[in-house]
This record gives sequence, structure tokens and C-alpha cells, in this order.
Amino acid sequence: MAKQAVWLSGLVEFETAEDILNRVGHIAISDTSVWRRAKKWGERCQAVEATERAMATALPPRGEIVAGEAQTLDKMGVGMDGAMVHIRREGWKELKVGCVFDIEVRPTRDKHTRELVDLAHAVRNSYVAHLGGPETFGALVWTEARRRHWTQACDTIALGDGAAWVWNLVKEHFFDSRQCVDWYHATEHLSNAANVLKGDGTPAAQKWFKDQKTPLFEGQADQIVTRLRQAAAHLPKIAEALRREAGYFKDNSHRMQYLETREDGFPIGSGMVECGCKQFRARFAGPGMRWSRPGLERLLPVRAAIMGHSFDQLWRAAYRKPPK
Repeated sequence: MAKQAVWLSGLVEFETAEDILNRVGHIAISDTSVWRRAKKWGERCQAVEATERAMATALPPRGEIVAGEAQTLDKMGVGMDGAMVHIRREGWKELKVGCVFDIEVRPTRDKHTRELVDLAHAVRNSYVAHLGGPETFGALVWTEARRRHWTQACDTIALGDGAAWVWNLVKEHFFDSRQCVDWYHATEHLSNAANVLKGDGTPAAQKWFKDQKTPLFEGQADQIVTRLRQAAAHLPKIAEALRREAGYFKDNSHRMQYLETREDGFPIGSGMVECGCKQFRARFAGPGMRWSRPGLERLLPVRAAIMGHSFDQLWRAAYRKPPK
């Protein structure tokens, strides 16, 4: 009963978990009792997570060759992003979310041409989340990657939205991986630049966006930087906004080799981690939800394990772990 109460707590609100256990399982239990079990076992799950993190960070340094460790897996990837949750007495805080995944290339119908083309997809996704700074979060992501045998992959990629903290963690933990800014975020910035330059939503802005989208996909972000900087030199009223967008493309130009990346069998979108953010928000950021920091933190490994289809494994480890 405790296992099912904790599992449901990672899926739905405590009151809903009570209703499910009563109606479906014919188990008479209050939402308070569900909460107590989630508190007890959530803390055990946190302890399991902390132990695994300590073991992963105690392993040989990332660049050191481990005897007997061969590259036996196909491509893998990692994505990182953030979602906002409300913490009592603190307000809205960023929940950092990481996703580790395998890469599978399969025929996919092109949305525009309707032809079948071989595209890379993220499969067998698993997740971690942390409410706090990047240091602990980076260790969590690396722990999950290590558990998934990341070092045995033949090639890897790191995806993000362009935020500096993401690439700092990639540099620390995934420094030998290909880096790619999510295509959607890149085109969003391109659209912002078009609206600033040509007027919000105007036909001229739409044309400029369409004209620059192909060079961006072909890895020519530097051309966009040049055009925006030249425009900024002649348009002082919008120069600051244009230079800001130019800076985004300049800083990430080496991460915007989309055509090459896709041809090499990698995904160019971070939908897998954005989907993860939505799933965390569905449980922790619903209408009117306000969490204590400890209350949310002890459910994070439970929710992540459910999303990654590894709850049974987490439960066995937590059940065997002696209480403090």
C-alpha cells in the first residue's frame, strides 16, 4: 500500500490519490495518510539519489580512460532546461530539469513535403530535476548519464536553449559532446530580430524571417550577426535590441550547425526535455499549487522515476536502504 501511495503521489495530488485508492483499490486511506507515506518514502528516495550522486562523482575523472570500458552503444544525448514552480515564502523558483536519452534514426514524414526522410529521435528518455543551483543539478544529470552507460556511447550530443548555465554544465560534465542550441529557440530569436527590424508582425518582418531561416539552418549564423549589426549601426532607436539578438547568434553560432547535425544522425530540437518540464509542471505547478521546499524536493526523484519508467527500481533501492 505504501508503494502505491507513493507512486500515486508522484502522479496526482494527494486528495486524488486518496480517491483512486478508495475507488479502484478499495483501500480506505485519507489524503493525510497518503502524504505521510510520501514524506517518509520520498525522503528515502532522496537518500538513494544522494548516494548514487556521491558514487558517480567519486568515479575516475571524466577524461580518464577506464580499463575494459568499450564503446558498445549507439548515439546518446542530454538536454537541460528549466521550469517555474511556486515555493511558499519564496515565490516562483526555477526547477532545473535534465533528460538523458538514446538516439534512434527512423523514417519520418516531412511536415512540409510529406516525403519520408530519415530523422533522429530521442527514445528511452529518463529524467532528473533539482530545485536549486546548477552545481548539484549538474552532478545529478551526470549521475543519470553514468547510470545509462554514457561513456560507452559511440557519439553524444548536448541540447539546450542557449542559457549560459546550461553550457557551463555541458563544459564541465559533457565537454566531449557535440553542442546544439534547440532549433525552436533559435528561430524564436530570429523571429524576435525580424519583428524589431521590420515591425512586429508585418509582412516585411515575415519575409525577412523566412529569408534568414534557410541560412540559419545551413549553419550560417554569422551572416545573420553581420546583417543585424549593420542594421543597428543605421537605426539608433532599435540598435540595442538588434545588438542583443546579434549577440545571441554570435555566442551560439558554433552550436547552430543544424543541417550538418541532422545529417550526422542527431536531433536538433530539445522537445524531449521541454516535454519533461511540462510533466514536472503538471504535477507541481497546477492551478493554486504552493509547495514547501522540502515537500517538493522529496517528490522530485519519485516523479522523475515515474517519467523514466524506473519507479520499481527506485522503490527497491529505497526499501532496502536503512532508515536514518
